[in-house]
Amino acid sequence: MKSIHTVVAGAAAVSALLAVGACSNTATEQSGPSTPAASTSMPAEAQAHNNADAMFAQHMIPHHQQAIEMSDIILGKQGIDPRVTDLAKQIKDAQTPEIEQLKGWLSAWGMPTTMPRMDMPGSSNMPGMPSHSMPSASGTPGDGGGAHHGDMPGSSSMPGNSMMPSGSMSPGANSMPGMGMMSQADMDSLKNAQGVEASKLFLTQMIAHHQGAIDMAQNEVENGQYQAAVEMAKSITSSQQKEIDTMKSILSSL
Repeated sequence: MKSIHTVVAGAAAVSALLAVGACSNTATEQSGPSTPAASTSMPAEAQAHNNADAMFAQHMIPHHQQAIEMSDIILGKQGIDPRVTDLAKQIKDAQTPEIEQLKGWLSAWGMPTTMPRMDMPGSSNMPGMPSHSMPSASGTPGDGGGAHHGDMPGSSSMPGNSMMPSGSMSPGANSMPGMGMMSQADMDSLKNAQGVEASKLFLTQMIAHHQGAIDMAQNEVENGQYQAAVEMAKSITSSQQKEIDTMKSILSSL
């Protein structure tokens, strides 16, 4: 009888050990995936970024905002070529979420989402940025603001223009040289144009605007460090060049 009790007790002990082992394995399996998941969700502020990344984000936000404003202007008009309105909607759909993403990065980096200083040609803030001549109200390159940039080579800043109000589209080309930004006169011309002339002016202005964005994006690709920003810059370069080609094709047929 004593030996039977010993066997039963031994079997119970083995069962208990097996149960503990099973629970341990289950806990290990449940907790295992948490480590790699955590490593893939590194916050933006913990990832390496440099001044080129910050400048790219701070300059691209108002640039995108103006493109959206231009698109809203043309979408609010009657008698516009449907190819032009479709393009304007496409621009809005692409650039609106990019603005939010750019703002998110800057907030994560503890930086303002507006540009603290508008530097003139010769500044080292965005190296390699070429200067563009802005289209005039008639849609041809001329004296729309960019033509005056060469008058002040090497100037480090524009007096009285150290801050840019959030969401303001008024600073225009003189505030962002070489970036394809429209001046207030350009924006007013677009607002006042109607029909085919409005379509032509929108396309002419947006081509120059896109070219400025591509220059900024290429600068980020060459000098940026934050991988997500570099990838966005590559996407902007590709998508906006395609839109430029489309706009030139539409413009030639109007």
